[in-house]
Amino acid sequence: MNDHRAGRSRKRLTLLIATGLLAAGATPLAIAANGNAAEPQAVHSAGVSAASVGLDDAHKKDIAMQLVSSAENSSLDWKAQYKYIEDIGDGRGYTAGIIGFCSGTGDMLDLVQLYTDRKPGNALAKYLPALRKVNGTASHAGLGSAFVSAWQTAAKDSAFQAAQNDERDRVYFNPAVSQAKSDGLRALGQFAYYDAIVMHGPGEDGTSFGGIRKTAMKKAKTPAQGGNETTYLNAFLDARKAAMKTEEAHSDTSRVDTEQRVFLQKGNFDLNTPLSWKVYGDSYNIAN
Repeated sequence: MNDHRAGRSRKRLTLLIATGLLAAGATPLAIAANGNAAEPQAVHSAGVSAASVGLDDAHKKDIAMQLVSSAENSSLDWKAQYKYIEDIGDGRGYTAGIIGFCSGTGDMLDLVQLYTDRKPGNALAKYLPALRKVNGTASHAGLGSAFVSAWQTAAKDSAFQAAQNDERDRVYFNPAVSQAKSDGLRALGQFAYYDAIVMHGPGEDGTSFGGIRKTAMKKAKTPAQGGNETTYLNAFLDARKAAMKTEEAHSDTSRVDTEQRVFLQKGNFDLNTPLSWKVYGDSYNIAN
């Protein structure tokens, strides 16, 4: 169980997938707005170096999962979170799994549908009608303790674990990394995008990922636009903090202040280990 409920994902997912506005497999991020403030040229302005290893490298990706899990579950053991499920009282129904799939935001429904498509008759399949009805609400109607037990049972199934991994990648990880690479950002920037989309969702309003990125680009150019990587990432983290503070549950911004900003201040653009950081006052370390 998560020790810091404020850390769980509170995605502002605007039901793009559930309402059919986002086609299956499509990237839920718009390429938005050019920055308009003059920024100094820098050695990183050419974008991602060929020598840089992106977050989609297997080892870097595992580091990213551990970093997110430290904030989301107070643990580096992200693989132990397949079975996680609880209502954290944020108005989004149940929050569950490795990335905080929510019964009220559409991504839990998509996950269970994918699992059922791949493995009909699974422990969660019978809850699809109820998940459709509660989508967009905080309701537990047709779910309740029986659903919680079914989720925990399904979490032992490698097919369900694979489905969680695949939906995480399709909706959150792959779009975030792809956008960050297009913006000329290395692994740290790719992680900053990913962590933001996990918490805020892939929408375009001011407190969703797309809106946060637009706000940052009004203050600084991306490296792909010839801007300085440090300057842009500071602008992005500033915009992220402002978005977090609009919701009381996000008022603790330590996952930015004492994690991502620490790596940025050290110039660790490639997220090279060892890594040391704090979230909600707790200390974590990844040695290698």
